[in-house]
Amino acid sequence: MSKTIAAISTPLGSGGIGVIRVSGDDAFCICDRIFKSLNGKLLSDMKGYTAAFGKVYDDANVLDEVVAVVFRTPHSYTGENVVELSCHGGVYITSQVLRAVLNAGAVPAEAGEFTKRAFLNGKINLAESEAIMDIISSKGRAAAKSALNIKEGRLRKEIDVIKSYLVNSAAHLSAWADYPEEDIPEVSEETLLNNIDSALLSLEKLIKGYDVGKVIKEGIDTLIIGKPNVGKSTLMNFLSGCEKSIVTDIPGTTRDIIQETVTLGNVVLLLSDTAGLRETDNPIEKIGVDRAKQRVESCGLVLAVFDGSKQIDKDDTDMLELIKNQPAVAIINKADIDNIIDVNYIKKYVKSVVNISAAKGLGLEELIAAVEKIAGTAEFDENATIISNERQRNCVVKSLDSLKEAKIALESGMTLDAVTVSIEDAIQSILELTGERASEVVVHGVFSKFCVGK
Repeated sequence: MSKTIAAISTPLGSGGIGVIRVSGDDAFCICDRIFKSLNGKLLSDMKGYTAAFGKVYDDANVLDEVVAVVFRTPHSYTGENVVELSCHGGVYITSQVLRAVLNAGAVPAEAGEFTKRAFLNGKINLAESEAIMDIISSKGRAAAKSALNIKEGRLRKEIDVIKSYLVNSAAHLSAWADYPEEDIPEVSEETLLNNIDSALLSLEKLIKGYDVGKVIKEGIDTLIIGKPNVGKSTLMNFLSGCEKSIVTDIPGTTRDIIQETVTLGNVVLLLSDTAGLRETDNPIEKIGVDRAKQRVESCGLVLAVFDGSKQIDKDDTDMLELIKNQPAVAIINKADIDNIIDVNYIKKYVKSVVNISAAKGLGLEELIAAVEKIAGTAEFDENATIISNERQRNCVVKSLDSLKEAKIALESGMTLDAVTVSIEDAIQSILELTGERASEVVVHGVFSKFCVGK
């Protein structure tokens, strides 16, 4: 019998409610020791998916009024008996209710242990478990929708199709080789090749969508650069929707890198406003300029801002040289003023050029389109099947490599035994992705990244 675990499942802080989740064989008995419903009914006597209002006690002392919700095995999140106690939100009250549950016989849950039990009890597979954490940590609508699709089984269905091609082929090959005395039809190389090609096509599609999926999920490290007073800080404030950067007419106001996370269309930008790029004798400002230049080399996207009301000068040309090999959008700011800047010269260094007025809030749609095109998310389908992390990608790559070996062996006339070995290796990698054959180390690594209470 597994231990009954408990943890606070809502963020610690002031709020309307705090939820303590209790899961395990003794969940009802433990909660009955501290919870008294107004109608006198025990939680252990209640049906699943029902709730009771009452009070939680620590010995004879009332801690709080709570709503207790009962979930019976196997129809719960973890697949076990579960009670969720909803008390008033607040660090003190939720901690006191949790302590009462632990004193009554539960043990503290480890990070991700509720979801781990759901996995071990067959409620979800390993990829769907990872999707739950992706839903919690998603920074935008597209990331949340994509993770929800995986949680609801879209990736599992895709993997099941791939697996069926491979398992059927491997089973036929093994049966034909192991039982020669039986009247088993010889394996058709054409059918075998078709199955391998179908699986390869599906796996390659998953790999192709990984980079875009990673951008959707994690965002792009994005740098706003430009010489002083071109509107970098105004752009930062415009995109973030609040005054993150100080805006003045004094050149060199921004001395250090200011960061914010913003959503632009389907893309999350991990946005950094930098010191104006120019030659300066001010030692403090020079540090900020040097930091900005260093970040250009490592960032995923550059938003290079130019003042459209002025001619290009040396600071602009130096910046263009700095970013010419980087993924970048040239932003011609102050579109509400007559532009005299040489746009064609800028296009020699940066292909994507948009006109905006950060102060007036103009040109946002054009900027979104340019960023999405560079990020590869312009045609992103929120309902597409994607793999969401390096562990899953590695499993797909290993399966893909094994299938390529199987195809080469088949086409070069090698024995079917060699083909079978490669197909079975491909199957093992797919089973590792879903968790059907994952090692204990892999499983522990997945759930160690979860928060306590989930």
